[in-house]
Amino acid sequence: MSDVVVAKRYADALFSLGLEQQKLEQFVDELKVVQPVFQNDKKLAKFLAHPKFDNAKKKELVVDAFKGLDKPILNTLQLLIDRHRISIIPTIIDEFISLVNDAKGMADATVYSTRKLSDDEKKHLERSFAVRLGKNAVQLTNIVDPAILGGIKIRVGNTIYDGTVKGKLDRISRSIVSAN
Repeated sequence: MSDVVVAKRYADALFSLGLEQQKLEQFVDELKVVQPVFQNDKKLAKFLAHPKFDNAKKKELVVDAFKGLDKPILNTLQLLIDRHRISIIPTIIDEFISLVNDAKGMADATVYSTRKLSDDEKKHLERSFAVRLGKNAVQLTNIVDPAILGGIKIRVGNTIYDGTVKGKLDRISRSIVSAN
């Protein structure tokens, strides 16, 4: 079974539990603290994947590191250690946040531009993409990418809306080639 399918199952279970306990927002906040640790800390990943250390030591480290987290999240992390699924924690968190956003009628998106967008520009894009996606709201994160010559590129999940000059030139080039 692929890691994405497994991650979705864990995310679904955590979502159901958070919904039942009415703690979805709390879970999202806590998981946003956990995610960068498991994405960026290579030493922790190496330690947790190492077969020489027993699971009790690994779980003890995780529990000590994340003392303030809600019990269901800590239990999930410990379960993932027992099942040797530490590598999918960031994917589980992404899937969980996606489920919560869907339940709220929201979407997260990343907009790539040549310069930092003003608040008005961001709000306008958020409103227009909320309508386009059929969501109540879209939350944009702006990333400045000097490689973009002009225009913007927006990524929502796995879908990319390319309104860059380079993207338009590429589409024109492909249409010319296919017409011949």
